[in-house]
Amino acid sequence: MTITDAEMAALLAPTGILFLRRLRSNEEPPRLLPPYVSPAGALPEHGRIDSPAIDIDDPDLAAKVRETWFWMATEYELLDDDREFLLGVDYADPEDVDREWAWARVRLLDEWDLGGGDDGPLPMWMRFYMGERFVPEFTVMTLDGRMMMNTTLWGDGTVSTIVIRPASDKRPDVLR
Repeated sequence: MTITDAEMAALLAPTGILFLRRLRSNEEPPRLLPPYVSPAGALPEHGRIDSPAIDIDDPDLAAKVRETWFWMATEYELLDDDREFLLGVDYADPEDVDREWAWARVRLLDEWDLGGGDDGPLPMWMRFYMGERFVPEFTVMTLDGRMMMNTTLWGDGTVSTIVIRPASDKRPDVLR
């Protein structure tokens, strides 16, 4: 069963993200990467830029993820003037095995927490369970589809944020 927009808004509220609306399929941004290439699998020629990695055993994991994420979001212009962006969300009921991914237009509020951690406010589809800890894992994009960020867990037990920002000469269809 699909969750409603009101339920999605309630799931995101504790993170300091204001849910504005789900994008319709005809509004979805164009792919920034070739088919079958995930942000984690992107290469420098795809426009990939990595933040420093943070060990999941670091006692300051949540704070460091928040700081790094916001620095990347600011440096690479994720947020528009109203602090709005797109967030990859899962509309599937948590009990369902199949996922129902969509883009939602959201606003980052003054008080926010995307750092995750064991007691963080992230919905289950925005975190990954690693050993004894929950770590953040989610994807965001600019409203115009020019840049994507992915905060992800790596196999070596670290978390980092990746920016995908293809060069303008390689993606004229996105930048018009």
